Amino acid sequence: MSATPIPEEPIDLQFADVLREVRWPTNKDELVEAARAAGASNEVLAILDGLPEQDYRDVASVTRLIGSNYGPGLGI
Repeated sequence: MSATPIPEEPIDLQFADVLREVRWPTNKDELVEAARAAGASNEVLAILDGLPEQDYRDVASVTRLIGSNYGPGLGI
């Protein structure tokens, strides 16, 4: 299986890859750690690290914040 390394993927695909691997519910620190373990780009790590310190119930609760903070280019 020759998957594209995560940092070379478009940013919305990087988020999709990372969020698919997270165990829900989760918190910001666990999101950042999952992204780091998956080899996500520094840009993805910085965006996740900028999320509020809170518990996240599901993928939608994270993508809603990412989309509202970073605009329509991140339509995850």
